[in-house]
Amino acid sequence: MTEKPQSRFFKSSDGLNLHALVLGDKTGAAPVVCLPGLTRPARDFVVLASFLSATTQRQVVCLDYRGRGGSDWDPDWTHYSFATEFADNLVVLEGLGIASAIFLGLSRGGLHALTLAGARPEMVKALILNDIGPQLNPAGLLRIKNYIGRLPLLRDVDEAAAFFKDTMGAHFPAVPDEHWRFYAQNSMNVTPERLRLSYDPQLARTMESFDPEAPLPDFWPQFGGLGIPILALRGANSDLLTPEVLNEMAARNPLCQIHVVPGQGHAPLLLDFPTLERIAEFIVEAEKPA
Repeated sequence: MTEKPQSRFFKSSDGLNLHALVLGDKTGAAPVVCLPGLTRPARDFVVLASFLSATTQRQVVCLDYRGRGGSDWDPDWTHYSFATEFADNLVVLEGLGIASAIFLGLSRGGLHALTLAGARPEMVKALILNDIGPQLNPAGLLRIKNYIGRLPLLRDVDEAAAFFKDTMGAHFPAVPDEHWRFYAQNSMNVTPERLRLSYDPQLARTMESFDPEAPLPDFWPQFGGLGIPILALRGANSDLLTPEVLNEMAARNPLCQIHVVPGQGHAPLLLDFPTLERIAEFIVEAEKPA
């Protein structure tokens, strides 16, 4: 196994560079593919990837959507759509030669993984959903709409870590300072003048039309029909995935296990040892013969 993630780049159908982090070589075990949240980069998963690579002896791949992390920003913000991202993900997976994998999706990434499991069931051997489910709480989406693309002047990583702890800490009281620093480093890019967001601020425009009173997409039919092992994670203080929906997920699909991360909100950072261990345990169990 390689010791650190390696960057790989692939061309989208419209010519953008799409970035992925790859840790480890292919083995006989199914690789794990990590799909991030709306504004989050692939490097959010490097601690998880290192843990899974070491404990389960498999390759771990983490994708950056266009406009995030190491992928190119799109000059046309309307291309920051679920459908375009889904197509981009298939390009990267094909480029990496991944025909089947265990998928872990954080928030928006979970919806991508859930959609892929329905559209290409042969590609998804098992599914880990981090604080996302078939039914979303509008209050959580409204909070996301109100912060995306907005950032005060932040001069260094320490200042950024303090900012994120101050603004998010009420929902994440269990997160230690070193994890806030990790989160801040992933959220920002260093420039000579200041720290800047690690994603295209034009992503905010994709949320402009969100109406909390309007009906939201219903993913229950896709979820209920899944015949693969599922692990649903929820931050105990999440405002996007409610306890009621989490319990309904386990009730509607007998293959769905649940795990609640104490002291964290939307979405758990996947840095605490109990959660890392639970994910690794699930992956090993998911590959055992029936």
